[in-house]
Amino acid sequence: MIRGSGNSLSIIIPVYNEEENLLELYGRLITVLPSLPQQWEIFFIDDGSRDRSFSILKEIALKDSRVKVLRFMRNYGQTAAIAAGIAHATGDIVVFLDADLQNDPQDIPALLDKLADGYDVVSGWRKDRKDSFLSRTFPSRIANSIISAVTGCHLHDYGCTLKAYRNEFLKGFTLYGEMHRFLPAYAYQNGARITEITVTHHPRTRGKSKYGIERTFKVLLDLMTVKFLSTYAHKPIYLFGMVGMILVALAVLLVAYLVMMKLLTGASLIESPLLLMSAMFVILGVHSIFLGLIAELLMRTYHESQDKPTYRIKETVNLTENS
Repeated sequence: MIRGSGNSLSIIIPVYNEEENLLELYGRLITVLPSLPQQWEIFFIDDGSRDRSFSILKEIALKDSRVKVLRFMRNYGQTAAIAAGIAHATGDIVVFLDADLQNDPQDIPALLDKLADGYDVVSGWRKDRKDSFLSRTFPSRIANSIISAVTGCHLHDYGCTLKAYRNEFLKGFTLYGEMHRFLPAYAYQNGARITEITVTHHPRTRGKSKYGIERTFKVLLDLMTVKFLSTYAHKPIYLFGMVGMILVALAVLLVAYLVMMKLLTGASLIESPLLLMSAMFVILGVHSIFLGLIAELLMRTYHESQDKPTYRIKETVNLTENS
């Protein structure tokens, strides 16, 4: 079977204090990659490691020109490492992989085979995950369910780094925070066909995990940003205006209630805290509507100043570039 439909392959691997795993990881990769039909390159992104990771990677790269190494000035996080890898990758297909040996390079051909079936993104699913259930697996399952429901892109395992993408679906956006895990959702918003396959997950035997349960809360905060950008970025007035109208409507209902109570019972309007609350709702509502209008102006400035279209064309028939 022809694996993937691209002529070249880039493997991107973020690294942070993984000196004990790097030589074995490289050994596993070069037992798999030479059998693939694509030309390939390996990008190791050293995310400010404090151990001998960079020295080991430099030695590997000096012996093998297909290995590229980027070293950060300090630790910026996995998202920054992946963003740097995307910026420098030249392959038609990009595969992400962890450096801790928990992902198995032997699964890369299966990812590429699935791409060859017409998909644009193939996500790994660690169905038999070898991590602590309470601190890693259980919070991850909750986060995956929430992300799938909010983004509309349903995957069992957003947190699995082992994924394959057609390079064109990794362009056009900037990653911040912990947003690398939302790459499938970004691709989905751009029309990518996405599927997932079960992949092998090994227990960590060397080194120390860099992630804890607190990461789940960061992911949920980033999810709010992703939802806003994917749903309301081009029409922010829909969000801010809707909130403003709801607040003004609540204010009208409160005033109507107060007037009715005044007529029926003679209750004082001035002494009721609901009058002050209705005034606050009006102020907040009008403020929200104006925020939406300002956001609309900013969005139009963003697109028009950079000549950015509000759409993406997949293919054309009988059209030239200047048509």
